[in-house]
Amino acid sequence: MTATHAFPSFPAPGPITLGSSTFGREIDQAAAFVLMDHARARGIRLFDTAATYSAGVSEKIIGAWLAARRPAAGAPAIATKLYPPYTAAAMEPGVAASAARLGVDTIDLLYLHKWDDTAATLEAVSTLDRLVRDGRVRALGASNFSLEQMRTILALQKRHGLAPLQVLQNNNNLAIRDVDAPLRALCAAESVTIVTYSPLGAGYLTGKHRGGVEPGSRFDMVPAHQNMYFNPVAERRLARLAEVAARTGHSLTHLALAWALHHPGVGSVLIGGRAPAHLDQAFAALALNDPALFAELESA
Repeated sequence: MTATHAFPSFPAPGPITLGSSTFGREIDQAAAFVLMDHARARGIRLFDTAATYSAGVSEKIIGAWLAARRPAAGAPAIATKLYPPYTAAAMEPGVAASAARLGVDTIDLLYLHKWDDTAATLEAVSTLDRLVRDGRVRALGASNFSLEQMRTILALQKRHGLAPLQVLQNNNNLAIRDVDAPLRALCAAESVTIVTYSPLGAGYLTGKHRGGVEPGSRFDMVPAHQNMYFNPVAERRLARLAEVAARTGHSLTHLALAWALHHPGVGSVLIGGRAPAHLDQAFAALALNDPALFAELESA
């Protein structure tokens, strides 16, 4: 076993993280700047992007914002993601390319974007460790990893005294629940912060698609997302959400956001969108914390 090294903990990001998957795909740079300015004004401390979002355009837009605003100390941290394969030959230039698009020397949080068998190799975790020790990355995370996949990587890193995963980012909403109790327990035991995304199910939980896919929506632009939500389980859960909304007077959006924001063990929720109002509705939902109401929503 390699000697243990003390790695600094990734700071708590706060309840809301700004997601940028819409940048360059659904909104242009000017609109993205408005959204980032609003996020910073509202105290959001983490901006999330990925190399695959609009083929790097999202990272470039965030980089342009950083260059234009030149935010001082205390500015939002930036998270981005690497796509597999997780080999040194792919990861080294991938990190360099993301850093160049963002215009930074150090990436605050680097995620492995999705599971791949190449993640469970000493080469992969050693490369990640080297990126941290060299100062090119501050902290490591994983996105779309299961309980067993997290166990595998964390155990491999611990066995060799390497920089550990500190953040897990998974899909989690009333329709698709990818953050269950066993996963939360593992993350708590290993000091892994849980960040969730898609609290409105790409718009599915707003109810706007009940009559069919709305033209120009995320489901229209990325049809592959449809199978995740247009199925009997998700439809039953949407129906329960609609029932509770009608009875309580809360909107479907407000209830779905509140449930996601107050989910046990979740440290932050990614909120994206096209305009500041999408962030504001998430902040408004923070005020609704009713465990009995949430249990009713989950009963479908």
